[in-house]
Amino acid sequence: MDKVKVGVIGVGGMGSGHATTMKSVEEVELTAVCDIEKGVAEQVAAEHQVKCFVDSRALIDSGLADAVIVATPHYFHPPIGVYAMKKGLHVLSEKPVAVTVAAADQMNKTAQQTGVIYTVMYQNRSVPLYRAVKKLIDEGRLGELYRTSFIDPHYRSQAYYDSATWRATWRGEGGGVLLNQAPHGIDIFTWLAGLPVRVLAETRTRCHKIEVEDEASARLEYANGAIGYYHTSVNEHPGGSYMELCGEEGKIVIADGKPKFYTLETPIQQFTEENDQMWASPSVHEEEVAVEETESGHKMIIRNFARAIIYNEPLLAPGVEGLVSVEFMNALVLSGKKNKPVEIPVDREEYEEFIEEMRKSSKEKKLTGPTQRVTDPYHLT
Repeated sequence: MDKVKVGVIGVGGMGSGHATTMKSVEEVELTAVCDIEKGVAEQVAAEHQVKCFVDSRALIDSGLADAVIVATPHYFHPPIGVYAMKKGLHVLSEKPVAVTVAAADQMNKTAQQTGVIYTVMYQNRSVPLYRAVKKLIDEGRLGELYRTSFIDPHYRSQAYYDSATWRATWRGEGGGVLLNQAPHGIDIFTWLAGLPVRVLAETRTRCHKIEVEDEASARLEYANGAIGYYHTSVNEHPGGSYMELCGEEGKIVIADGKPKFYTLETPIQQFTEENDQMWASPSVHEEEVAVEETESGHKMIIRNFARAIIYNEPLLAPGVEGLVSVEFMNALVLSGKKNKPVEIPVDREEYEEFIEEMRKSSKEKKLTGPTQRVTDPYHLT
């Protein structure tokens, strides 16, 4: 096999962007598209001259694809992904891989049982800056982390939420900013800093007329005793994320995509115990972060997915690791709604009961205008 035949399921939004992106990825060939809106499926299929379907299982069973990209609303990622895996197709899931940890568990279990290649569209893992920082951490350059902080604001207008009935509802989306805008940042944050073991969150709906949260903050506790802080919202503009990872031997600060790396001549604990000068502090050196420019973005994740299938290339964003961000998101949602600390791993049964209650309370959403299914113009590459 020198090309992977790929079908895209869900082409009203990001899926149509992925279909276009594949034109510049030599290792893949778009062979089919699917969408529950027949007109949308037909339009995208005509644009790319491929066959269209309105039933995802029909596409999977057609024999036209070796793999699928699942770009539907969140709740449908697991049932479509699991069905495809059981039919022997490789799966690339849009984020998040699932709304609940239990559903993400099922994706992981099926991938392991079937042996298919399973990845998640966490394209920020391909960004050279984050790969360089990950390398520094893996090499132990920061030492043991004792504090983390991540501020990750976004912005969405009311018109965005009014564009579709499923958006910002418990029944259709399963959460707000944490499930939709924040997953990419959460993935990078937990990839670099690790997953906390306990969170105490506050979530609220401050600026929008929606069911779910548009803002979330949390205090984080890690297994080694480290503490952290996290905040996200869709209520700020301009945006721009800010991350700090503080360790015994150094600190990394990433602000608006620009890194600063500080190393200590003497580790914090050692200096604190051994120094005899009242106003002394460890000597600090700022080092350049060696960033190797490489291809990144959606294109790189799709290429890597295909090369994992063809050449057994290691995955940049393994689908099984998609569970980590779902643990984080579910913990914050549950903590914020129940106003209590939540342990990680999240109690599967408790979260399933919680999300079912929220879905039952979800009100039918009526649009004042037509449904709009437009690919995010800021995240196409």
